[in-house]
Amino acid sequence: MTQWWRGGVIYQVYPRSFQDSNGDGIGDLPGIIARLDHIASLGVDCIWLSPITKSPQADMGYDVSDYCEIDPLFGSLEDFDTLVAQAHARGLKVIMDQVVSHTSDQHAWFKESRLSRTNARADWYVWADPLPDGSPPNNWPAVFGGSVWEWNGTRRQYYLHNFLISQPDLNFHNPAVQDAVLDVMRFWLERGVDGFRLDTVNYYFHDQQLRSNPANPVEEHLPLATSPYEMQIHQFSKSQPENLDFLRRVRTLLDQFPGTTSVGEVGDSHQSVELMAQYTSGGDTLHMCYGFDFLGHEFTAEHFRSRIEKFFAIGPDGWPCWSFSNHDVPRHVSRWAEHALNPRDLADQTAALVLSLRGSVCLYQGEELGLPETELLFEELTDPRGIRFWPQDKGRDGCRTPIPWDEGNPPNGFTTGTPWLPVKPPQSMLNVAGQQADPGSTLAFYRTILAWRKAHPVLALGDVGFFDLAEPILAFRRATETGAMLCVFNLSPHEQAVAVSGLHEGTMLEPVSERAVLADANLRLGPNGYAFIAIDVSSTATISDLA
Repeated sequence: MTQWWRGGVIYQVYPRSFQDSNGDGIGDLPGIIARLDHIASLGVDCIWLSPITKSPQADMGYDVSDYCEIDPLFGSLEDFDTLVAQAHARGLKVIMDQVVSHTSDQHAWFKESRLSRTNARADWYVWADPLPDGSPPNNWPAVFGGSVWEWNGTRRQYYLHNFLISQPDLNFHNPAVQDAVLDVMRFWLERGVDGFRLDTVNYYFHDQQLRSNPANPVEEHLPLATSPYEMQIHQFSKSQPENLDFLRRVRTLLDQFPGTTSVGEVGDSHQSVELMAQYTSGGDTLHMCYGFDFLGHEFTAEHFRSRIEKFFAIGPDGWPCWSFSNHDVPRHVSRWAEHALNPRDLADQTAALVLSLRGSVCLYQGEELGLPETELLFEELTDPRGIRFWPQDKGRDGCRTPIPWDEGNPPNGFTTGTPWLPVKPPQSMLNVAGQQADPGSTLAFYRTILAWRKAHPVLALGDVGFFDLAEPILAFRRATETGAMLCVFNLSPHEQAVAVSGLHEGTMLEPVSERAVLADANLRLGPNGYAFIAIDVSSTATISDLA
């Protein structure tokens, strides 16, 4: 099936923290291979591997020094081939991170580019002359602090880096750069990979006039942002219109390898949904995109509804990939904790919610265990963002700590050595082995609801229509030509009730409906309760607030 990705479920593996096979404290490819049965047992369709290519690891692999070699930390090309073959044997697809908006400053391309203004790769990166007073050409800030511009004394120019100084940005306005990036993708496609997750996909192009960004207006009573990056609307430093033509080139390449797919990461706080829709519409751009709309702190019915409706209003033929957690944000069981009486209920409800939205789904490793964010000391941090902006921003290490596999004491079978980040008691107690033996565990629920989703194609492919209800109730109808379902969620720690009319032969679906009672046309939902109700396609069933 070439469109397996449409409505598919992707499981993100963060290799450093999945399983260490050699005792150095860092997860690796042989470790992932040893744990493939765990992933397959969940019932997901695909594995997304975070960066494993050669890198100085200044940003944990998101600073690539060789696109076509596996970093020795993780193994070898032979290990990669084995992983792909073993995954395929279990019915799992494999996509890998492609970090091509920038490279490491140790990449051969940049080492050549920085030598002069006339060498063969002089224009492969974004170089600019200083202003007459020696200052940078504009006001663009870097995501990790400071200016995006770093001075190079040899060329007597600045180079652009949207992230770390050691992560110079490639110049996608140069066709030779585009060709080189596509050659990298072809290398991995020919090796059997099933597609790519494209890192920072809206950062590829910059404004060639290098115009300064406007300020991001903030109401006077609000404090300034933690990072200067959030104080601008990034009108000129990213998300440029030229990006679409390059994404079409990516799609043309992928179409030469039937069954492959692409997931673009859109990092833009002002037009995330718009770009997601734009980048996946028309059938000739990306297959899927995700943004950060559901990776923040908002947990309201209005927020979920507005983002989904807006996406499909802008791009009715586009396709989203929704996620609640990943390697860049605090884990959602902690992030949304105030909206639940206990983390277990929240873990179950959010799994039920994300797996019933129209679109594909990405689950982050450890989500199936209900892992909370790890509280780390400053001296335990490795993330450059957290180190720079501590304590207001504690960085991304808290969601990246190793998976606890075995019962007992940390690191719970992750490594025989010292883990690169610590496994602490709140995570240790939620280990895989303990949950494996518990039919009432979060792990057991994830397996149940993933199997249930596959048994109800309406959840993967059906249209969606929302009901007008007061907070904190989120309710919508999913429907195809052959099946329909009502999905109702109480996004609060307090009992709620709604009226259900025109139900006739509707049936509340078990075992996935939790803390829900349907009786006398009333649906009562306990704290973080939710219900799935099967209805006939022609049913006029509606859900409304109680009179």
